[in-house]
Amino acid sequence: MKTLFEEIKASIKNNYNQDRSFWRPVLPWGGVFTIKAGRKAVSCTPLYVEINLKNTCTIDGFLMLLYVILHENESFPRELSLHLGREFVDCFLYLMDSYSFTTVKLLWIWDKMEKQQYKSEVHKASLVIDLFGNEHDNFTKNLENLMSTIQESYCSNWRCPTRVQEDQQRTININPPQEIPHGNLIRLAVDGLFCSKIEPCEEPGCGGLREFSQRVFCHGAPPFVVLNMQHWKSEDLAYVPYYLDLSDHKYLLEGATLFNKEEHHYSAAFQIDGYWMHYDGLRNVNLILLNKPPEFLLLSSLVYIRATEK
Repeated sequence: MKTLFEEIKASIKNNYNQDRSFWRPVLPWGGVFTIKAGRKAVSCTPLYVEINLKNTCTIDGFLMLLYVILHENESFPRELSLHLGREFVDCFLYLMDSYSFTTVKLLWIWDKMEKQQYKSEVHKASLVIDLFGNEHDNFTKNLENLMSTIQESYCSNWRCPTRVQEDQQRTININPPQEIPHGNLIRLAVDGLFCSKIEPCEEPGCGGLREFSQRVFCHGAPPFVVLNMQHWKSEDLAYVPYYLDLSDHKYLLEGATLFNKEEHHYSAAFQIDGYWMHYDGLRNVNLILLNKPPEFLLLSSLVYIRATEK
């Protein structure tokens, strides 16, 4: 049997304009996992209990993106094993390749999430896990070892009480400029976060100039980065850059997650072999080959992968 990734690539190659959908559902919304207890559980009668997953779209899109990233880049499984653990990466790929979709979601929930990140309750013989919320709280927040960055700053005033400072961030939050300039707004915002700069010191009564060093990744340049874009307005996203320079490394646009405010629902778009696909786990036909790159009007995040060094 072909792996899921092989089937997706085959569907792209053999696709016709009148049928641009993938041949089977991919990572459907929600999920049910059945556990069969031993005969000694209740009066020598087999006991079946279920784990019901609800509102999984907060992790579904990122799990699809992670799967594609790992398969399309030979060195990334080994690199990501340093951040996520080799056992997790191997198990994740095996479960996705073998279409074990509910199990792969439980792998993320139990291996990477903290109990306080989601709601759970017991209903009759079923454990219900509800992931309703924000995808950055449920997914990117748990990639601290991957995307942590730090930036140092020094004030020119030797008497400044906070002359030396360090700013460390666990995720990459890209905030839109307060004054909208001309040009590529996203790239300008990224440069404002990562590049060195000199600004007036904000310490009351200081009057000095604060020099910020280049922001660097705490654990080396990661294989991919997620830019949190949930504070941006659609009118500010007329142009999405296809590459970015981050801490002396070039990153290429691989995909994005999208947010539907009316449905409070997340979906995702990503590239395979240069083709764009849209994934929405809530739909019956949930993986569709796009005729053109998607419009990022309901953008929640942008995902960039590190370019191969030549």
